[in-house]
Amino acid sequence: MSLISGLAAAAAAATLSGQSALPQQRPETLARLMACRDVSESAARLACYDVAAGALDTAEREGEVVVIDRAQAAETRRQLFGFEMPSLPRLFGPDGGPEIDSIDTTLQGASRNNEDRWIFRLADGGVWRQIDSERVRFENRPGQPVRVRKATLGSFLLTVGDSRAVRVRRQ
Repeated sequence: MSLISGLAAAAAAATLSGQSALPQQRPETLARLMACRDVSESAARLACYDVAAGALDTAEREGEVVVIDRAQAAETRRQLFGFEMPSLPRLFGPDGGPEIDSIDTTLQGASRNNEDRWIFRLADGGVWRQIDSERVRFENRPGQPVRVRKATLGSFLLTVGDSRAVRVRRQ
């Protein structure tokens, strides 16, 4: 399991402001629980665990500590695909989890903006804006399969059905 605490807000703020995230540290409530392992006398160790577990439970119920499992972390990483947040993966564990190179979803709808470029709204909630000026033909119908994949130099390519790939940026 991964554990995210108040560090999450600090790391997200640091990421959004361009600063590096705080070093990976355990929240105080978890550190106190783990310190109980070093208590040698059994009754004192049990008492330590009881107090520390209660504090961790309270912190989790009050939202000061958030516990997510790998499946939740993977889904969150998938939902963040396309956003530039280089420090955020550290919040998902020491290795940041597996790299996501593409997502597959379906088209909810697409429309043109005032620059005559497409805005794609996907079923997973993502909104992607065309950044190249190439013409693209596709079936603008909900339910069409969509793939968004990483391209070179931090860009992304979106394909609707069998259309040509469109260079896009996440909004």
